[in-house]
Amino acid sequence: MSSYDASTNAATALHLDETTILLPVQPDPAESGLEARELKSAPSRSDTIFRSVSYAAGGITVAVMLAVGLFLALRAGQALLPPDGAGLSFLTEQQWSPETGVFGIAAVLFGTITIAVIAMCISVPLALGTSILISEVLRGRLKQWAITLVDLMAAVPSVVFGLWGVFFLQEAIIPVSRWISTYFGWIPMFAVTDAEGSALTDASAFTSSAFIAGVVVALMVVPTQTSIMREAFMQAPAGEREAAYALGSTRWGVIGAVVLPFGRGGIIGGTMLGLGRALGETIAVYMIISPVFVINWQALKSGGNSVSALIALRYGEASEFALSALMAAGLVLFLITLVINFTASSIVARSRSGAESEA
Repeated sequence: MSSYDASTNAATALHLDETTILLPVQPDPAESGLEARELKSAPSRSDTIFRSVSYAAGGITVAVMLAVGLFLALRAGQALLPPDGAGLSFLTEQQWSPETGVFGIAAVLFGTITIAVIAMCISVPLALGTSILISEVLRGRLKQWAITLVDLMAAVPSVVFGLWGVFFLQEAIIPVSRWISTYFGWIPMFAVTDAEGSALTDASAFTSSAFIAGVVVALMVVPTQTSIMREAFMQAPAGEREAAYALGSTRWGVIGAVVLPFGRGGIIGGTMLGLGRALGETIAVYMIISPVFVINWQALKSGGNSVSALIALRYGEASEFALSALMAAGLVLFLITLVINFTASSIVARSRSGAESEA
């Protein structure tokens, strides 16, 4: 067996039983005088253009959002700041009379939240069920038709939903509202009473209510929520699906153990996106609701309001000071929407799809 000098031949001997294998030895850069070479890759022109366009699009989006907030804040200053402004009472006052100096958004803000909550209670289960049906049950052409139909529903204008709600849904849903009030009237939210506390059964007491507006808004946001949830569910790993089936799991077991945990981020994101639209919906609510400037705790009873409907209702006839008050109302709605979106982003970031899925 020959011996090799490591400094001259850069090799060492490895003995395996009676066989000798020569392995190359890397010389020490410090002893050999060699320097480590840095590998740098120059980005291609297409990558540079794409990165620049992406940064520019993100910067423009943030700049537009900040510009909108700054514009609303400047225009709302007259109605909010002393000596003529309402100050903090703007959030607690129910009446809306800027001409007399008594105005606030307590009633319209309560109505906005009520309509949005009703819409979410209806839309989230419906969107969740529809997205599971499309992603896990339907196959072939029927699945493609269902996807196309849901996407087309998202493109229907708000005014069409409003007209449908006024001329068809409102009359059809009054018996449902009366039934809920009859059997669940012991819950204050579902009671429909007059000023003396007596129950009302007349059909006019159930029209133009926050409940009807919430149902219409729910049907408006269902397609958007369904599309987001469906895409999240369809990205569930096929390996985990097959593993669950191999272990004897049923279809519902696979949905509960793999699909739903993996799509948790999509569920939260779709819900929050629908909530943001429900809070800002204008035309449909404006056409259905009967505007009142008092907090209405009875969701089934006629009368209610929302911030967006208030702006649409009073903008055309507003004086300079009243217009500033409307801008203040818009600023509050803008801030609420931002808080909801940032909260949704943080929740989605902490519950990435598939992070806790189990087969």
